[in-house]
Amino acid sequence: MLPPERRLPGVMPLIERGQYFVVHSPRQSGKTTFFRTLAEHLTAEGHYTALLTTCETGQTREKDLDGAMTAVLETLGQKAGESLPADLLPPQPDQSLNARTRLYDLLARWSRQSPRPLVLFLDEIDSLVGDVLNTVLRQLRAGYDARPESFPHAVALIGLRDVRDYRLASQADAPTLGTASPFNVKVESLTLPNFTASDVADLYEQHTADTGQVFTPQAKAFAWELTRGQPWLVNALARQAVEVIVPDPAQTVGVEAIEAAKEKLVQRRDTHLDSLIDRLREPRVRRVIEPMLAGETLAPEVMDDDIQLALDLGLVVSSPRGLEIANPIYREVVPRALTSVLEHSVSLPRASYVAPDGRLRFDLLLSDFRDFWCEHAESFLAKSPYSEAAAQLIFMAFLQRVVNGGGFIDRELAVGSGRVDLCIRWPYPTGVERWAVELKVWRAGQADPLAAGLRQLTEYLKRLGLDGGTLVIFDLRSEALPLPERCSIQETDFEGREITVARL
Repeated sequence: MLPPERRLPGVMPLIERGQYFVVHSPRQSGKTTFFRTLAEHLTAEGHYTALLTTCETGQTREKDLDGAMTAVLETLGQKAGESLPADLLPPQPDQSLNARTRLYDLLARWSRQSPRPLVLFLDEIDSLVGDVLNTVLRQLRAGYDARPESFPHAVALIGLRDVRDYRLASQADAPTLGTASPFNVKVESLTLPNFTASDVADLYEQHTADTGQVFTPQAKAFAWELTRGQPWLVNALARQAVEVIVPDPAQTVGVEAIEAAKEKLVQRRDTHLDSLIDRLREPRVRRVIEPMLAGETLAPEVMDDDIQLALDLGLVVSSPRGLEIANPIYREVVPRALTSVLEHSVSLPRASYVAPDGRLRFDLLLSDFRDFWCEHAESFLAKSPYSEAAAQLIFMAFLQRVVNGGGFIDRELAVGSGRVDLCIRWPYPTGVERWAVELKVWRAGQADPLAAGLRQLTEYLKRLGLDGGTLVIFDLRSEALPLPERCSIQETDFEGREITVARL
């Protein structure tokens, strides 16, 4: 655990000033744990009556306002009974009142009888939709001017999204509240940040203090690099490392254990990763992610709210290179999720691409992909769920089939980069081989991307410290030569580096 004030230092000043505010961050980033701990801390100090409750119990009652309000208020009473002393408990809800005033009435009576100012944290607020959501928000706004004597002193709405992005219906592509939110009394929207590298080190050191099992400094740094501090990933990675990979506390957890734990997470696709992947089907999310997978710029129809949604969900981050997928684990999970069915459909031409000495025959892999592309490109391109990134995803699916269980693929994906960069790492008995691959697409109306691709690949090779690499150019112009006439693999030298150019 990290102290609440360390994770989100802006919260306490808002509570002390009696403000209503919003906290949003991606799923399983520690919001519930943070506010449960904070509520316990505030109540124990004796200055406030603080409660964390959830609105999730009203989620399935979109068209049953009375039932939804009953469920939400019953949950509030149960949570209070579990965490507050008897003299701070709320009164019973008045079921004779209309559902549109029942929450207001309960909070007003509770605030008047409480010997301390009331602080209320409403978790999973954006699980409510439509009339139910509007009713809750309007009742909170109606009592705002009566605080703190006759209404909660401070209220926080906690969820995945900011208020304006709350949905008006249960469908993933339903309209949102936008700027017309009935909760216009909020003064701030905060985001619970990811862990820093020092946070990750501190958390792993707590495990060492409890069990004696040591994480090497390199393992801690690598765990942060893979997760970029996403809280669920940080914890899940460590859990896999110490419970599955290195279960003996007498053994040290090193970089190899963290790498193996990452592979386990990617293969398992636990609830957190599956819920993330489910978002890829949303049109607004797709409009941001698809060009990222293709290395293209965002389309003109992409709105700021689309980008903000992808940021709020934790799928992407803004970096000096532009928008990019949030961390290396997500960069691996997202393409593999989009190509999982395709991956199963790919029939490899040969049983193994491993040489007798354990090395990967990358030349055979590339040659066989050329033949595969010539034979199957048109049918696979037509079936791809992300059409703009179809060629890149098909190559990654083929590559994944080859390296599964023996190697690793590191992906660099960013909006507007003009390419997708891949680094294949293949351990063999006496070392680790690496291949750098750059994927580019030649589209109608564009110049031949060969020159730009050679320059970009060379920059990538310099960063990796490699003497050669592979440039793959997919010619998707309508005027391109037919397959397989346009397919070729040639060797060239560029700025002292050996480059294999595959035109497909």
